[in-house]
Amino acid sequence: MTKYVIEPAPPASLPIRGSNKRFPVRRVYCVGRNYAAHTIEMGGDPDREVPFFFQKNPDNLVTGGADFPYPDKSNDVHHEIEMIVALHKGGANIPLETALDHVWGYGVGLDMTRRDLQGQCKEKRHPWEIGKAFDHSVPASDLVPASEIGHPANGAIWLKVNGEMRQQGDLNHMIWKVPEMIAYLSGLFTLAPGDLILSGTPSGVGPVKRGDELEGHVDGVGDLHCKVV
Repeated sequence: MTKYVIEPAPPASLPIRGSNKRFPVRRVYCVGRNYAAHTIEMGGDPDREVPFFFQKNPDNLVTGGADFPYPDKSNDVHHEIEMIVALHKGGANIPLETALDHVWGYGVGLDMTRRDLQGQCKEKRHPWEIGKAFDHSVPASDLVPASEIGHPANGAIWLKVNGEMRQQGDLNHMIWKVPEMIAYLSGLFTLAPGDLILSGTPSGVGPVKRGDELEGHVDGVGDLHCKVV
């Protein structure tokens, strides 16, 4: 039996809809600027350039509809609604044609962003971690198996704040589709069971404040609710 000098942290995991089992999370990858309209609103070029990725930490996940605590050191925290892709098989240099075989299921997530700190990082050409990979920065819904819903490639994705529509798009507006993301990412990292991919956000990102009620949705996948506190 392995002995540790301190008690290991419990593994990060996501609940599964309709089950008492949970999905263990290994890594959290996020693809940047994957919807053309959002790329434009962030000052980028919507043409199909090479995709870029950043990471969040597994323990950044907030599950079960728990509150999102407004983080310290920021006065400009933004919402970004995304579809989560959960992998149950890994590998390196995964062929595009078999990429979807690696997907266990899907969920709804928020890539919460300390936009002011991210902007400071961009200006100084520093990494984005302090703007992206902070505590509680990934509120997430239950996962639903692909064996039940298939692989959503079309359908509405939206976010409401206090009942008002803020973000609205369609999964078919993704610049890089799910199989392409998996194939490309697996050329940069050896993917493994338990990896998550946040697949990008449509336009309309904006600030939240304490007391806001967030409601997110992806057609065929599910819903997400959380409160900013």
